[in-house]
Amino acid sequence: MGEQSQTGDGKVVLKRKITLFNGVGIIIGTIIGSGIFISPTGVFLYTGSVAASLIIWLTCGLLSTLGALCYAELGTSITRSGGDYAYIYAAFGPLPAFLRLWIALLIIRPTTQAIVALTFGHYVVKPFYPECDPPQNAVRLLAAICLCILTAINCISVRWTMRIQDVFTTSKLLALVVIIISGIYYICIGHTENFERPFEGEYGAGNIALAFYSGLFAFGGWNYLNFVTEELQDPYKNLPRAIWIAMPMVTIIYVMANLAYFAVVSKMEMMSNPAVAAIFGDRLFTGWSWVIPVFVALSTFGGVNGVLFTSARLFATGAQEGHMPAFFSLFHIEKQTPIPSLMFTCFFSLLMLTTSNVFDLINYFSQTLWLSVGASVVGMLWLRRTKPDLPRPIRVNIVIPLLFLIAIGCLVIIPAITQPKDTAIGVGILLSGIPVYYLCVKWRNKPNCYHKVSGSTLRFLQKLCTCIYVDSSQNISN
Repeated sequence: MGEQSQTGDGKVVLKRKITLFNGVGIIIGTIIGSGIFISPTGVFLYTGSVAASLIIWLTCGLLSTLGALCYAELGTSITRSGGDYAYIYAAFGPLPAFLRLWIALLIIRPTTQAIVALTFGHYVVKPFYPECDPPQNAVRLLAAICLCILTAINCISVRWTMRIQDVFTTSKLLALVVIIISGIYYICIGHTENFERPFEGEYGAGNIALAFYSGLFAFGGWNYLNFVTEELQDPYKNLPRAIWIAMPMVTIIYVMANLAYFAVVSKMEMMSNPAVAAIFGDRLFTGWSWVIPVFVALSTFGGVNGVLFTSARLFATGAQEGHMPAFFSLFHIEKQTPIPSLMFTCFFSLLMLTTSNVFDLINYFSQTLWLSVGASVVGMLWLRRTKPDLPRPIRVNIVIPLLFLIAIGCLVIIPAITQPKDTAIGVGILLSGIPVYYLCVKWRNKPNCYHKVSGSTLRFLQKLCTCIYVDSSQNISN
């Protein structure tokens, strides 16, 4: 049966093939995507202050680390792939968990993948159009090729996927090290004019909140290892170790990279052009400025790979709980890859490439995304009260989740006051999952024609993809 494992009762379960190094690679690889190359402009745009921007970047790293530590307790007490979905299900039941899955399936994951893939396409084409914006059709085509190639690799082998993640994580770290060393050298030879009056800027509550959104967008991905804990070797030890290794590394790299950007790029340039890495390369490397777009392309390629890998596991977990069509829980007999789930995720991401307002969609759902993260942490505290005997190899100090929840409350409430329309749209689409839940999940006595179509589709995909059911080693609702 190849790389499959069987439990004592004959169930087929996933073999643990993700090492500690792979886990660190997933966290770093999904965090360092396109964000560090575009978010510095967003943070500085809303503060206008060099010092405040650097403090916000450091605080975003600390906040993300607090969240990751909370998720370490969740991930080692509920050792089930699925991340937020699995934790919300265990704490609050099936309906809230389904709503989290509903948003992730339709918008959050496909849109995130599409945006990072579009960034990849943009920077691949950019060296050929140094004086103008590259043609959008070429960017979309390259983004589609990126998604299809990575989907194929994810279908073929978990090990190949992890090797790609490791290689491109190493590449993007080297790229940022080059930027950091170049910027520090630039400072050491006397270029400190951009650091005059560092605290001068705007400090309104609304602007600070929006600056944090840009910074936290760049840190997005700190919880992605929790989506694949069933495939992580010795998760009780390796999950927290991966967090403690990856999060300080990313935070230090981000702060130092921003310091380098500020040394080379002027304040006006920073506010007027989001492609801050490209300006940095043009200013410092002149004839070698094409190197930076290549580095960004490598970074985003690895970012798409990490998001695609974890997205498929999220939907497979939902299918195992009966919240998604059954074919999402099919894994290849020998490769142990969720081929139908990967194909569906790729298809929805390709659909997102046809629209021009994907960034608006991300804005609509950013509050909902943070709301689900907050719900997971509240669920952790609730499980401490309702299930005190649940095994907790890691138990974080109560101060950590409380501080994290206060920060999330600000991230959700302030935009709701300043941008009520976007909030209403996001909540409306979230609540639209309620009738879907009762119609497709809760309703047990469905007509025979529904079961015939569902069964035929399932059998067709099983034969087409050479797949079988893979059971979880742990049931969420237990």
